[in-house]
Amino acid sequence: MSGMEAGLVRKYPSDAGGLRAARHGAHGHSASARTAHSMSASALRKKSDASLVRKVPFAPLRPVLANLQEVFLGTKLAVLFPAVPLAIAAQCANFGQVWVFALSLLGLIPLAERVSFLTEQIAIYTGPTVGGLLNATCGNATELIIALFALMQGKIEVVKCSLLGSVLSNLLLVLGTSLFCGGIVNLGADQPYDRSQADVSTGLLILGVLCQSLPLMLRYAVGAGEHSVAAATTGLELSRACSIVMLLAYVAYLFFQLKTHAQLFEPQEVDEDGEDREEAVIGFASGLFWLAFKTVLIAILSEYVVGTIEPTSKSWGLSVSFISIILLPIVGNAAEHAGAILFALKNKLDITLGVALGSATQISMFVVPLSVIVAWIAGIQMDLDFKLLETGSLFVSVIVTAFTLQDGQSHYLKGILLLLCYIVIGACFFVTRQPSGGSDFSYVHLFMEGHGNGNGVGLAVPTGTWNAQVA
Repeated sequence: MSGMEAGLVRKYPSDAGGLRAARHGAHGHSASARTAHSMSASALRKKSDASLVRKVPFAPLRPVLANLQEVFLGTKLAVLFPAVPLAIAAQCANFGQVWVFALSLLGLIPLAERVSFLTEQIAIYTGPTVGGLLNATCGNATELIIALFALMQGKIEVVKCSLLGSVLSNLLLVLGTSLFCGGIVNLGADQPYDRSQADVSTGLLILGVLCQSLPLMLRYAVGAGEHSVAAATTGLELSRACSIVMLLAYVAYLFFQLKTHAQLFEPQEVDEDGEDREEAVIGFASGLFWLAFKTVLIAILSEYVVGTIEPTSKSWGLSVSFISIILLPIVGNAAEHAGAILFALKNKLDITLGVALGSATQISMFVVPLSVIVAWIAGIQMDLDFKLLETGSLFVSVIVTAFTLQDGQSHYLKGILLLLCYIVIGACFFVTRQPSGGSDFSYVHLFMEGHGNGNGVGLAVPTGTWNAQVA
C-alpha cells in the first residue's frame, strides 16, 4: 500500500514512525530538506477531505481521485487554477494578448506553489541531499523558466530586469512587508532572529553585486575610442568569468548549507508538538509525474508572458522594464511570499529570512550566472552589465538590507524602511522610459556593431542613455 492510499484511512501512513525516524539524523536535525522555503509555502496548503473520496463506489478509482485532490485542491490558491486553461484557450483563440498576459500571470501563482509542494514530497523519499538540491533548483523555477524563454527570444533586457526585480522584491518588498506586519502584530514582544544565515546570505549577495558591477565599471573605465570593440569582447569574457565564479560560490554555499553547517539553516518549529512535519501524501512516481506536468504548464504560461509583455506594455502605458522589475517578480513567487509574511505574523522570523534572503541569493548567485552561461552556449551575447540605474539600485538594496539585519532583533520600523526603499526604486522605474530605438549602451550592442563594421573603429559610447517621462 502506498503512502497516498494509506493516507485515505488514517492521519499518517502506516510507516509514518519509520519515515519520521529516517528524516532525522544522529544529531536530531531534520533530514527531509524541510527548509524555510518549503515551510513558507506550506502555510498556504490545506488538508484534503478524505471522506469525499471514500464515498466513491468504484474502489480502484479512489487512489486516483485522492491523488488529484492532493495535487490540485490541496492549496488555498486552488481558486486560481482556472486561469491556466483560460490562458491557453485565450492564446489559441487569439482572444487578446493583454488577456493572455494577465491570465498567464494569475495561472503561474498556484503552479509555483504546487511545484514547491511536489518538490518537498519527492524530498521525503530521496533524503536531505537530493531534496536540498531539488529545492535549490526548483525554488525559483518560475523566474528561471521565464528568463530562459526570454533569452531564447533575444529579449535580453527582459531577462535582466525580471531577475533584478526578483532580487529587489525579495530583499525589500517581501522582507519589508514581513518585518512591518510582524512588528505591528507582535508589538511589545521580542522579535529575535538568527543572524548567522543572514550574514551568509548578505555576504553572497555582496559578491553577486560585485560580479555584476565589474563589467559596468570596466565599460566606464575604458570609455570610447579605437579599442572599444576589444573592450566589448573583454567585457563579455569578464561577464562569463564572473558567472563561473558566482556558480562556484553557489555550489560552495549549497555544500555549506546541506552538509557542513546545516544546523544554521534549520527553520524554527511552528508548533511545539511537531504537527508541522510533513508526511508523504502522494507516491514518489506520482510526485515526479506531477512535477514534470506542472513544470510544462509553467513553461507554457511563461512563454505566453514573454511573448505578450511588449503589447501589454503599450496597452497599459507601462514600460517593459517596470513590468519586468515590479510585476513579474511579485506574481512569480506570490504564494511563497505570502507564506513568509504569515510566519512573520507568528514571530517566526528565521523562516521569513530564509525565504526572502534564500530566494534573493538563489536568483543572484544561480539564475543570473546560469542565464549568462546558457546564452554563451547558445551563441547569444548576454553580459552581466545591468546598466547604471539597475546596478546602483541593487547595490543600495543589498547594503540597506545588510545594515537592517545586523543586530538580530526586528521591529516594524525596519519593515517601513525597506518598503520605502522599494517604493522609491519602483517609482524611479515607473517614470523612466528607454528610448524607443534601443536601450543603454552595453557590450552586447557594441560587440554586434563592431562585427558589422569592417574597420572596427569609430564607435562612440553614448552618454545620455535614459529619457525620463512622467507617466
